Amino acid sequence: MSSDAQIQVDLEGILPKIASGKVRDLYDIDDKTLLFVASDRISAYDVIMKNGIPGKGALLTAMSIYWFKYLPSQIPGLKTHYLDNVLPPALENSSLSAEKLTALRPRSMRVRKLRIFPLESIVRGYITGSAWSEYKKSGTVNGIPIPAGMREGERFETPLWTPSTKAELGEKDENISIAQAQELVGKAYAKKIEELSLRIYEVARQRAEEVGIVLADTKFEFGYDPENEGEVVLVDEVLTPDSSRFWPKESWEQNLGGQQPSFDKQFLRDWLTESGNKGKEGVVVPEDVVGKTVLKYREACERITGQ
Repeated sequence: MSSDAQIQVDLEGILPKIASGKVRDLYDIDDKTLLFVASDRISAYDVIMKNGIPGKGALLTAMSIYWFKYLPSQIPGLKTHYLDNVLPPALENSSLSAEKLTALRPRSMRVRKLRIFPLESIVRGYITGSAWSEYKKSGTVNGIPIPAGMREGERFETPLWTPSTKAELGEKDENISIAQAQELVGKAYAKKIEELSLRIYEVARQRAEEVGIVLADTKFEFGYDPENEGEVVLVDEVLTPDSSRFWPKESWEQNLGGQQPSFDKQFLRDWLTESGNKGKEGVVVPEDVVGKTVLKYREACERITGQ
């Protein structure tokens, strides 16, 4: 199954590649436009696995496009970098085979070219993951004091904005305080990013709950146009299983105090930890883990987008 995964996207000689991330490859179309192509690569604990998850890139792209259209309809004035999911003429008129073009279309989107803030904008609605680990040790989350007596997986009374640095590929993001975020991007920008992130999270949480999903936490990225520096724009992927923790709503309450089943890559994280492969390079994910992971991604996509 994993042999069908699109690990590498080769557009050499057609469009210049300007960046390659854990999942996405970015290509230059023109002075104002980029092509985002989501591969089937999958990472966990800041390490990319050797094999991928077939169809994952198309699922992530479909979910991001859904949210890029839905969120501005619910949040007046919200700007995103998304333009459309049409391949540029340079690709359509290239020597690429019909098979390759067919594989590219569902995993590609054209976006505005922007300056990106060096900040991961994380919103936590429920206590889990690294937040739970910190809370158990110090009673805080990202240095923020949290009331005693919370259980793992419990909902915060008010969602928390917990920014982190945006590390280079292969490096680890580091949690930072709001004051440090303000130093990093400027007080006005940090405030705007915080306000937008919390608003987007609330809208997305309500939508997810409508289809039986708990949005435990998520990560956003933002950019700005140098020609219009007052405008903060939602970029990258948004509200996918790669950037968010999704839990089944129907089983959330009964699993309070322990680990929640999820629609994201927690299944992969668990396998890496149990097999002693956490943080190791060159790991090949077994076929059964690949199969179960893609089913989780597909279910989340189908529930949220209705497709």
